[in-house]
Amino acid sequence: RLGYRELASIGLAGDLATEILIIVVGIFSVVGVLVAQAEGSCRKADAGAAARQGFIVATVLGVPAAKLIWHLDALLALTGQEPDIIDLMGPYLRPLAVGLLPLLWFFVLRIFVASLAKTGAIMVITLAAVGLNYVLCLGFVTGDFGLPELGVAGAGWAKSIVAVFMLVALFVYTYRTPAFRGYGLFHGRLKVDLGVCREIVRLGLPVGGLIVLEAGLFAAVSIFSGVLGAVQLAAYHVIIAWVGIAFMTAHGLAEAGMVRVAYATGRGSTAAARRAGLLTFAMGVTWLTLLSVIPLNFPEPLVRAFLDPADPGFDAVLTLTSRLLILAAFFQIFDGLQVMASLALRGLKDTIVPLWLGGIGYWAVSYTHLTLPTIPRWCRWRW
Repeated sequence: RLGYRELASIGLAGDLATEILIIVVGIFSVVGVLVAQAEGSCRKADAGAAARQGFIVATVLGVPAAKLIWHLDALLALTGQEPDIIDLMGPYLRPLAVGLLPLLWFFVLRIFVASLAKTGAIMVITLAAVGLNYVLCLGFVTGDFGLPELGVAGAGWAKSIVAVFMLVALFVYTYRTPAFRGYGLFHGRLKVDLGVCREIVRLGLPVGGLIVLEAGLFAAVSIFSGVLGAVQLAAYHVIIAWVGIAFMTAHGLAEAGMVRVAYATGRGSTAAARRAGLLTFAMGVTWLTLLSVIPLNFPEPLVRAFLDPADPGFDAVLTLTSRLLILAAFFQIFDGLQVMASLALRGLKDTIVPLWLGGIGYWAVSYTHLTLPTIPRWCRWRW
């Protein structure tokens, strides 16, 4: 509603802030593997200990990450973005940084609950959070519902408030549910267990490295889109929002597959682990193939979800988005497949191989593809 420049600015800032969040969450996401394997081996105390140390690791990583998000506009100013695009980011990023730690703590608790196959409450809380986020964003950005009109800053405050809501809601559910008793999650003071923390970091750093490689590629595309202009940047963020929906549904299946693989490994059943991984792949690819119908056939409704048709940049954004969504429809299938394979391997505590493959795929192949047109034709043929 504010315009395509605001969409471009907050799209870029929010995209990069989300990438930082995903990197941090990726590092301590192996808590889910430790919890599921301990559950499969009937070691409740070890499952609870892994989650408790996950809170410590998340806090240690979250403080510098929040500081980075706070100053993200200053860093992006060095990349050649338009000055008015940069000026719009600051008021959005400051409240977003404030809400980062509650969001990370929510993710630790979410990983613990999901690894014990109690995902119903997570879905209810997430759906409630989506509704609350919509109301608060609409209210704080435009002044609807009697809330103060804060413009782009309102979107940042809405996200931070929603993060606190999700944390409190899941904490209350976990604390009051009898099924979570016996794990020692809320027992006594939170003490540092260096052995468990070390294992989380040892397994999690390659995961974080893989996400850095992936996030770095998307961040580069996002930044280069901004260098090309506000229309290109707005179109890119419409596309990436759609791809994000497809990716997150695949990621949900991938997390379920990871938990089942880790649980079967904890029980000592290799056949069950293999079956869980293959079934995840089949379900995911089928779903993402069906989902590709939307970007291939309905580009205008996707753009209308972000821009008013009366906006002066609407037609230009729609034209560019329509072309790029054809690529996105194919990309989402293979992007989903790679995350399902990566998390299945994570369930086996194999985090190194996906890191190497990510480095080759995201950067070596991409860089070769980008520089190939500059190589003489005869060299390209021989290569």
